[in-house]
Amino acid sequence: MKITVDTDLCEVHGDCVVAAPDIFDIGEDDDVVQILNAEPGEEYRKAIVQAVKMCPVAAIRIEG
Repeated sequence: MKITVDTDLCEVHGDCVVAAPDIFDIGEDDDVVQILNAEPGEEYRKAIVQAVKMCPVAAIRIEG
């Protein structure tokens, strides 16, 4: 699986960090969310799917 974030859509709400803190992060000076692991193992799928559902601007995509 591959994770992408549309940086044009991301408004740094942070819901993805709450849902999947091992995959997403927001630094103090970040304007968009950072992907810590763009190709995580299947053990993270449930948390990432939750992050996708929680993103209010639908900026996160899962491929595969």
